[in-house]
Amino acid sequence: MEYEFLKSLEVIFIASATVILLLYKLKIPSLIGFIIAGIIIGPHGVGLIIDIHFIQILAEIGVILLLFTIGIEFSITKLVRIRKAVLGGGGTQVFLTIGISAALTYVAIGDVNKSIFFGFLYALSSTAIVLKLLTERGEIDSPHGHTMVGILIFQDLCIVPLMLLIPALSGTGIDVIDVGTKMGKAALIIAIVLLSARWIVPALLHQVVRTKSRELFLTTIILICLGIALLTSRFGLSLALGAFLAGLVVSESEYAHQALSDILPFKDSFMGLFFVSIGMLMDIGFVIENGIRISEVVALIFILKIITGTVSALLIGNSLRPSILTGLGLAQIGEFSFVLAVAGKAAGLITEEFYQIFLASSVVTMIMTPFILNAAPSASEWIAARPIMKKLGGKRKIFEGDGAPRKRHDHVIIVGFGLNGKNLAKVLKEAEIPYVVLEMNSDTVREMRKKGEPIHYGDGTGKDILHKMGIEKARLLVVAISDPVSTRRIVSIARQANRDIYIIVRTRYLIEVDELKSLGADEVIPEEFETSIEIFSRVLHRYSFPRNTILSMVDKVRSNSYTALRSVEVPRRHLFEKYEWLPEIEIDGYRITEGSHLSDRTIKELQVRKKTGVTIIAVRREKVVHPNPEPDYVLKEGDFILFTGDRENMNNALKYFQGNI
Repeated sequence: MEYEFLKSLEVIFIASATVILLLYKLKIPSLIGFIIAGIIIGPHGVGLIIDIHFIQILAEIGVILLLFTIGIEFSITKLVRIRKAVLGGGGTQVFLTIGISAALTYVAIGDVNKSIFFGFLYALSSTAIVLKLLTERGEIDSPHGHTMVGILIFQDLCIVPLMLLIPALSGTGIDVIDVGTKMGKAALIIAIVLLSARWIVPALLHQVVRTKSRELFLTTIILICLGIALLTSRFGLSLALGAFLAGLVVSESEYAHQALSDILPFKDSFMGLFFVSIGMLMDIGFVIENGIRISEVVALIFILKIITGTVSALLIGNSLRPSILTGLGLAQIGEFSFVLAVAGKAAGLITEEFYQIFLASSVVTMIMTPFILNAAPSASEWIAARPIMKKLGGKRKIFEGDGAPRKRHDHVIIVGFGLNGKNLAKVLKEAEIPYVVLEMNSDTVREMRKKGEPIHYGDGTGKDILHKMGIEKARLLVVAISDPVSTRRIVSIARQANRDIYIIVRTRYLIEVDELKSLGADEVIPEEFETSIEIFSRVLHRYSFPRNTILSMVDKVRSNSYTALRSVEVPRRHLFEKYEWLPEIEIDGYRITEGSHLSDRTIKELQVRKKTGVTIIAVRREKVVHPNPEPDYVLKEGDFILFTGDRENMNNALKYFQGNI
């Protein structure tokens, strides 16, 4: 038995690696490669693996670890912020999908109970696939990303009542008291898990960390993840939802980042098995024989779920384009629908034939999801531009009495009012520089307008909105949002509207810099690279490199669109040894560069102390140190000056040495 299990794993990894490598050449996502590998080696393919029970168990672990990591990165605070998407968006999407699909099915078969059950099957989307794709694309913090996550959370919460309602739909009756009891237990266990995030888990992890045993820490994290998942499953909730809650619990502790880094290797390994197991479910022979019927079901699923997802997002206040992105992202069938289908088949609500058609159609929708999300930005823009869709989305007023800034000129437009946007607005206000803010979170807009901020509701990807913000007469545009798709669109529109405007963009990843520059951005600031710059600056400072040398390196990196770090020349460390002989004095250093006004002049001529207030305490020329140099000491290019004074004077000295004062 053990040998067969290991052989199955080896076959899976060989097939997956081969298929993914081949598809990589065609730029097809690895997710598709895993599913195709499962189709090939599964019981309906060449039959290299017949019993997929063990594989499904490992696949379930992959889903658990994925949701656990998403929960750690999400945090309870962020979950509270998207409560409107969870309750409003999720509730609307689920009930709207069930209602419409039930009505359509009733027209075809004339059975109310079976029609409602079909609605149950269509209502759920794939949490594992959608969250994985959003994470890979860096869109989990975007407006449509938040809405999708909120709706998926609500769908997972609906698993309990949907399963409990199957007996009633099958005609075997339902125990209202039993249903109420199970629902109450589920709500109670969620409350207990979330409350433990405040007291129990942080205290437990603190004690574990004190042992300084990494093995114990990792074991405890896995215990929390699997333990809470099993606990919630015991009370009727899904393992995936339990794992997500476990991640939220750990996210509230100071050890969340370490936990995430320890879990990631396990998550990536097991997630591949999940997608392989999905592929093993598909019977290619059955698909070929029933291709037309399956195509009709797939088309129905996509049309229905795109509509309900879009409408749900619109109803909670999202603008049209992100709402369409939400509908496109949630258009597939969820993995838990398979469980509902099995239960429905056992209860006589669906036939074996329909079960097979539904199974094949669901896997097809999952396979198509990466392609749909890749095409979603262009598709959403095209759909949103249609006249009928503009009427559906409506021309949302920015807010009554807000005075859209048409008469402003020479101002700054800030798109996004997160941490970066708020800090920039604060600085601009202090400097008395006119600015306006564009934000898509209606709650944020209401709150900040009460505080006097010139903030307006709107989607910056719309030409009309940017026109109302005075894009033609603005001096600067700063895009500080976590939506790469919208960012690219905003930059393109702004550059077309105003050829002279200076555009500064914040992005998360270095890979986006070149594309944003080509679209018209003047400066692109990638967060991950700015972090690396800050790190290497501080490291070099601790090794006593002159500040102007560090600043020169930083400027070189930034001026070349963050590409110079690959070839930047770093002075050798031995030129700037630690000043251990002056441990109690705050000192700084400056290396005289080529063409400097300091070169070939004496200290007396420069009047450093008189003009800046600092004292030169040593000069290092090559390997020779000249302590306390005389006033007639002639400085040369390449000399390293050590000086001391208070911080303000030393800052003035750096400016003087650089020729700025």
